[in-house]
Amino acid sequence: MVTPLARALRGIDAANAADPTIEASQPAALLYGQRMSAELERLVPDASEMLQIAARGQHVERWLLPRSDFPEGREGYLEWRREQARRHARRVGQIMAEAGYRADDIVRAGQLLRKEGIKRDAEVQALEDVICFVFLRHYFAPFAATQSPEALLKIVQRTARKMSAEGRARVLAEFDLPEPFAAAFRD
Repeated sequence: MVTPLARALRGIDAANAADPTIEASQPAALLYGQRMSAELERLVPDASEMLQIAARGQHVERWLLPRSDFPEGREGYLEWRREQARRHARRVGQIMAEAGYRADDIVRAGQLLRKEGIKRDAEVQALEDVICFVFLRHYFAPFAATQSPEALLKIVQRTARKMSAEGRARVLAEFDLPEPFAAAFRD
């Protein structure tokens, strides 16, 4: 018998399979979702179903709302991210409803995806740590090549500030970061 969790994850994967951007011979959003699930399993092996769904759906259909639709600069970027979080929560909620989840489970997954309670809610914080690990492991090097050293340092510092103390310690143990990047995770 197929569980609601399996149906929800398949639904997210089906949605992300439509991403027109190809990375490593597959749709980029599909690959990102799989990387999120793998990193969650590694970092939080006893994750709740809602956290598993939120991790897989973190960027569901992200390409449908391009960054270019929002103003340049940090404020435009933050506005785009907030709208993406709302969209992801709605879309994952639809997929969860189709998979047979109750309304309260859908609400909880939405809270995780919107990162409500970061630094106060252990699951929201775990999701943020997973996001940061996926970024560092898979996307940091190509992204770094597009940034000035000053801008990159600020981004690394912001990334570290979003993480839990345990997450920052794991970053230092698992990645060979040059100074001053490593210092951002020690603070």
